[in-house]
Amino acid sequence: VMLVESGGGLVQAGGNLTLSCAASGFTFTASGMSWARQAPGKGREWVAGIYVDEITRYAESVQGRFTISRDNAKNMVYLQMNNLRPEDTAVYYCNADPPRNELWGQGTQVTVSS
Repeated sequence: VMLVESGGGLVQAGGNLTLSCAASGFTFTASGMSWARQAPGKGREWVAGIYVDEITRYAESVQGRFTISRDNAKNMVYLQMNNLRPEDTAVYYCNADPPRNELWGQGTQVTVSS
């Protein structure tokens, strides 16, 4: 059972990034999936979720700027992040939704400079 995040990096405020998450070892198509983030010195924050019926939900802080999507044929989840802000700086993690402890991976660092 594994999730591997990728696609993070350094970007200027107003820029865009797309994160990817590769899933393996569980029935991906039967699972809601989510992205969460953890900023320095703060707790982990849920960001977005996408469910088996393709319904999506977002935290208020990213609504209208981030888009979560999934490709069931590839067992992949994506997070398109537009108009990034310095306060979006964090390590981003994907997980199931609701999250499963054994699925927390290393995450991918996103740094937004002002």
